Amino acid sequence: MERMFRRFVAALIKTGSLEIETASGTRFRVGDGDGSGQEPRLRFADKTALAAVLSHPTLRFGELFVDERVVVENGSIYDVLAVICRNIDNLERIWWVQALTTWHGRLQHILKGNNSTRARRNVAHHYDLDRRLYQLFLDADLQYSCAYFEKPEATLDEAQLAKKRHIAAKLLIEPGERVLDIGCGWGGMALYLARICGARVTGITLSREQLAFARDRATEARQTAIEFRLQDYREIDERFDKIVSVGMFEHVGPEYYDAYFQQVAKLLNPDGVALIHTIGTARVQYEPDPWINKYIFPGGYIPALSTVMPSIERAGLYVTDLEVLRLHYAETLRLWRERFLARRAEALALYDERFCRMWEYYLAASECAFRYTGEAVFQIQLAKKVGTVPLTRDYILRREAELRRRDSTSPGLRIAG
Repeated sequence: MERMFRRFVAALIKTGSLEIETASGTRFRVGDGDGSGQEPRLRFADKTALAAVLSHPTLRFGELFVDERVVVENGSIYDVLAVICRNIDNLERIWWVQALTTWHGRLQHILKGNNSTRARRNVAHHYDLDRRLYQLFLDADLQYSCAYFEKPEATLDEAQLAKKRHIAAKLLIEPGERVLDIGCGWGGMALYLARICGARVTGITLSREQLAFARDRATEARQTAIEFRLQDYREIDERFDKIVSVGMFEHVGPEYYDAYFQQVAKLLNPDGVALIHTIGTARVQYEPDPWINKYIFPGGYIPALSTVMPSIERAGLYVTDLEVLRLHYAETLRLWRERFLARRAEALALYDERFCRMWEYYLAASECAFRYTGEAVFQIQLAKKVGTVPLTRDYILRREAELRRRDSTSPGLRIAG
């Protein structure tokens, strides 16, 4: 078994290096490192752990780390995953690994597809955790999606505020307009659009925990122009001037893309604008990460533009702007991971050691995916008429400047923390 495992990791790790110790005490190094002793070192705590990795590498390695059957003795799990992700093309060339990942991904779509019932259950799995957990590492507004770093040295709070401002600028909201926020989270985007843009906002979510907190925030802020509902996007039958969705489309699933964009087209007024902010991938043959899909985001699916655009076209919508945020999510996740580890003892008081290891692995693996494997964030602006938005993108900068002037002097924007 050790021989097979050694051949596997040697075929995988070509760039960078790892030092590995098996349960029998055998040590070896793989990769092109200089042997300085600075490379991450893994120790497999029992003999069956090697077989577990070989049985399904992309699922079992994370499970072994969480269960402390794989221990990182030099560096951190992020350092290990960074080496692995830098070699992701090699992993995808190993036919049996690719076959396992594809089979597992397709099975999960069958078992956990996002119809209305499963969508509620999948959302509850992740978003109905104790809110205090998220307050440990998110910004004060509890923005649980990619921030927008206008400058590299921006703090997390500054970058998340810039994200809201950037999206609001693209929506071209005028005072009094009706806005639908699909997947409103803890309400931060809706509060921004109501307070700063003067919009009347309807926010919908499938998370009872998020709904209760968002409503409390609106009440505390005395925002009567906001309504938060526990509702599926497929159940809405109203018309809106603007539609925004941030970090929700990843939970739709490709079998529902047509239904999603047809619903957006149905709900959007003739002169309306929609903005879809979603994680995306540059890999056409994408299959969900088995570990993330099982333990963190059941039913999740990260789209390639090539899988999304046909559904947009069939819905009769125009893509009026498309922006790819490269590495912004890697930096967001780096800050989340650092903040989580800095307050790990508080997370441990809420849950247990296994949970903390699971979340460290999740944040580290996600950061590495955005830093090394071609994942990014797409902001897709949509309209029903080709001339709805200005012909050049200058308007985004102008509107951002005006929104910055307003939000820099507005009290109460950061009330979640």
